[in-house]
Amino acid sequence: MNIVVCVKYVPDATADRRFESDNTVDRDGVDGLLSELDEYAVEQALQIREKREGEEIKVTALCVGPDKAVAAVRKALQMGADEGVHINDDAIAGSDAIATSLVLAKAVEKIGVPDLVMCGMASTDAGMSVVPAMLAERLGLPQVTLAAVVETQGDQVRIKRDGDTATEVIGAQMPLVLSVTDQTGEARYPSFKGIMAAKKKPLETLTLGDLGVDASEVGLSVSWSEVADTAARPPRTAGEIVKDEDGSGATALTEFLASKKFI
Repeated sequence: MNIVVCVKYVPDATADRRFESDNTVDRDGVDGLLSELDEYAVEQALQIREKREGEEIKVTALCVGPDKAVAAVRKALQMGADEGVHINDDAIAGSDAIATSLVLAKAVEKIGVPDLVMCGMASTDAGMSVVPAMLAERLGLPQVTLAAVVETQGDQVRIKRDGDTATEVIGAQMPLVLSVTDQTGEARYPSFKGIMAAKKKPLETLTLGDLGVDASEVGLSVSWSEVADTAARPPRTAGEIVKDEDGSGATALTEFLASKKFI
């Protein structure tokens, strides 16, 4: 059984994130890391391998991004993935979800279409949640998305998807594309043994040419979406103290939260 987990290298949310002159995210001049939401996908892939003890299961981490993005693959290897593939080509810079799904699909096909292609529910920098569906369409595979619980038996996959008013139970047959939410359980931290072992695991770097993708199909110039303008984060303002000297504190707090549309 083969599992490919798509992971993304994203700017650290706690860092001073910036944009380039063309309004694309500066991915080289800011600290980055493996998207936290993709860590859940890696974790679920590893749990599937552990629960199906005795079966030969390979987990491959796949990432598209610049030189620094290899750190996301290395983190997945440290967590326990068996192999890594990093798609690195200058022409990819500025690509939208449509082009990204194309590159990922071609990479999955080159690896060999696996039993499971796993993704996080969204990326923490874009938050679009559309790449898993686009990837499934390009690969011609069924998709089961936004799983809060994942169970497998043989070639069957069953998930629970939590909605606002109900929980759905959905079943499907492999091969398929599966995305998981942050409700699936905390992702493991790499152990010292895992960090050392990752240094010896296969990590392949590929270009668009290796995938048979023309540079004219990706990049900012063919993006279907565009960031028209950006603005610096406003400075943090002083908080407002609500006093309850005469018993009106609860009302004042409610009015404040309502004015900010928190309630």
